Amino acid sequence: MKIAFIGLGHMGSGMAANLVKAGHAVRAFDLSEAAMAQAVSDGCIGAPSLEKACEAVEAIITMLPGGQHVLSVYSQVVEHAPKGALLIDGSTIDVDSARQVATQAQVAGYPMIDAPVSGGVTGAKAGTLTFMCGGPDAAYERAEPILKQMGKTVIHAGAAGAGQAAKLCNNMLLAITMIGTCEAFALAEKLDLKDQVFFDIASKASGQNWALTSYCPVPGPVPTSPANNDYQPGFAAALMLKDLGLAMQAAAQTNADTPLGSRAHALYEALCNQGHAAQDFSYMMERIRRGA
Repeated sequence: MKIAFIGLGHMGSGMAANLVKAGHAVRAFDLSEAAMAQAVSDGCIGAPSLEKACEAVEAIITMLPGGQHVLSVYSQVVEHAPKGALLIDGSTIDVDSARQVATQAQVAGYPMIDAPVSGGVTGAKAGTLTFMCGGPDAAYERAEPILKQMGKTVIHAGAAGAGQAAKLCNNMLLAITMIGTCEAFALAEKLDLKDQVFFDIASKASGQNWALTSYCPVPGPVPTSPANNDYQPGFAAALMLKDLGLAMQAAAQTNADTPLGSRAHALYEALCNQGHAAQDFSYMMERIRRGA
């Protein structure tokens, strides 16, 4: 299949590379020359412009920083893409922007789904991402086999915007559980429990959670966690703050009560303001240890 991939950041580059490995002809475009060079090295065809990237393709996938970028890019995509080409946006953006661009695509005659991902840079490279999809059944059925070549779990959450809703709720929950996990380790240390001992107990007890067992915020117990690589992401604290901001925006719009989500947002905002935006979101462990 001929696929355009627009947006080759830390996530997009790994995803595009996996599509190449699956046998697709991937035409890649990004404003970054370094990202383009990496994509070509991975087997993609470098496109000199967004317009050229969209020529004669059957599907277009985007991984972009925010809602304004998605709206801007798709205003151009619907002018240049072949009619009927499948549009898949893997960006994490606000629900309203996702629904707006889906309506724009529908009016222009393009099937589209929003398909934000979970799994981080490691999952993007390994092809083990989870995709949360929103959009019409027919568009999802066309997208599913493509997404399965970049991830291990693909779930249809509902109509347009439902994928974004699921992603924001999931990441708010992840932030809350990561902070709680860090607090528990910090308290355990002050009570003279070794990290490995507490991990061995909590991972088999009622405190078990993904942030503990798969992404442990202290060095040692989970060798693949960023804590064992000087908290290099992974999933940067700045990205977690972005997702929490979107969750808080959605909570305000729907009058949802999210006291722990609000506190998590405040803590990650403080962490980023202290100069740790580029470190993994599990670096929250160090902030809690310091108590500031």
